[in-house]
Amino acid sequence: MNVNVTDLHHRERRFPAFDASGLAGTSFKPEHFREIEADEAIDGFFEIHAENYMGDGGMPHRLLERIRTRYPVSLHGVCMSIGGEAPLSRDHLKRFKALVERYEPALVSEHLAWSTHDDVFYNDLLPLPYTAATLARVADHIDEMQETIGRPILLENPATYLLFEQSTFTEQDFLREIVRRTGCGLLLDVNNVFVSATNHGTDAWSYLASFPLHHVGEIHLAGHGEDEDADGRRLLIDSHDGPVADPVWALYARVIARTGPVATLVEWDADIPAWPILKREALAAGAILARHAPSRMMGHRHG
Repeated sequence: MNVNVTDLHHRERRFPAFDASGLAGTSFKPEHFREIEADEAIDGFFEIHAENYMGDGGMPHRLLERIRTRYPVSLHGVCMSIGGEAPLSRDHLKRFKALVERYEPALVSEHLAWSTHDDVFYNDLLPLPYTAATLARVADHIDEMQETIGRPILLENPATYLLFEQSTFTEQDFLREIVRRTGCGLLLDVNNVFVSATNHGTDAWSYLASFPLHHVGEIHLAGHGEDEDADGRRLLIDSHDGPVADPVWALYARVIARTGPVATLVEWDADIPAWPILKREALAAGAILARHAPSRMMGHRHG
């Protein structure tokens, strides 16, 4: 069922009501904190992984509070296991809700994937067959998550390395129906689209041309690695350990030409570079956004 924003906006806010719309951002890495704090030319937002902040206090929260006083924050979950067969963890939901209330993020998102079995948590975001049964389960889990945190979420399309014979929906139609049933939005990961299309021998732009772009509230960009499968065929890995590849930039520019400026986040989660390198990636995304929103040029600070 569709979720309305609840009393989050009616109680006293702890932080400024920054808007991430049309901005380019990066993953927040604590090792970059002092350079970020000293940088007066940042006009963007930062993403954090929720599970890194589920302790009650300590240095991670002290740094994040200072970031949040100056910038919008996107809260990105990686362990909710929305596609899993087991019920959502009540403890995990409680901790996630506490983070939403504590930091009042501009954007909240999770993955179309599963990552738990019984009491085992995996480090991978594992794929799902796109069937009616999966659709009902995912919709129920999203409803539960949205009702718990009191606001809609954005659901991210996965990077995939195999296809299920059982699937009766395309991924695009599956996501479209999830949005219709739950009222959630979508997080479009353009790198994931390119990785999946390359791995399955399909065309990435054909996928994007039939994607429900009008429901996209955030876009992700990232680097990927290249390997070979057991048969020696090219295999791309969604590794987040390098710069955005040229073909992904080209796809992104075509998407923005259709959607207009959508909040865009450059993910870099392994082999973390120096801050100027990560900032340069965000500026490249910002330049593409700015071409479609002349009034929001990079360097114009949010209020």
